[in-house]
Amino acid sequence: MNVLALDLGTKCGFAIWKDGSIISGTKKLQHNKNAFGLRFLDFRRWLIRMIEEHNICMLFFERVHGHKGTDAAHCFGGFMYTLAAVCEELAVKCTGIPVGTIKKFATGKGNASKEEMIAFAKSQGFTPVDDNESDALAILLLSLKTTVVKIHCQALGPPSPWERAGRRAPELR
Repeated sequence: MNVLALDLGTKCGFAIWKDGSIISGTKKLQHNKNAFGLRFLDFRRWLIRMIEEHNICMLFFERVHGHKGTDAAHCFGGFMYTLAAVCEELAVKCTGIPVGTIKKFATGKGNASKEEMIAFAKSQGFTPVDDNESDALAILLLSLKTTVVKIHCQALGPPSPWERAGRRAPELR
């Protein structure tokens, strides 16, 4: 079972659990002030390609409940509903995880800074290029600890995805 985790935004962080390995990065989406919808079309095409190429069956994303500005709120809403539509279309289970839950898992506090999130990813052996990638990695690591993913992975072989990767699961705080 392959899992995709996303930190939604114009610089979209992603992390993929695929066949016992983790792939991560940041996708900078096209942006044109005169063509507001372009970034959502670019995101849709990219997301469909990622789901199909990596045979994704579960997707987790950072669910933001408040934004400092109107533009940020509009963008997040556009990405979230594009994501929801693609997941419905391709029959991919999609779950949003609140920001505070992700940060608390990674750092022990729900209001961790970008630097603290990057430090968490590095402490787990990753080299994120930015906070978007580190957030996606934290979302993925948290999702791999959920009961649904654990139960499915146990049916596939070793007791946990961590054992198949030869790594120790981070402690849930």
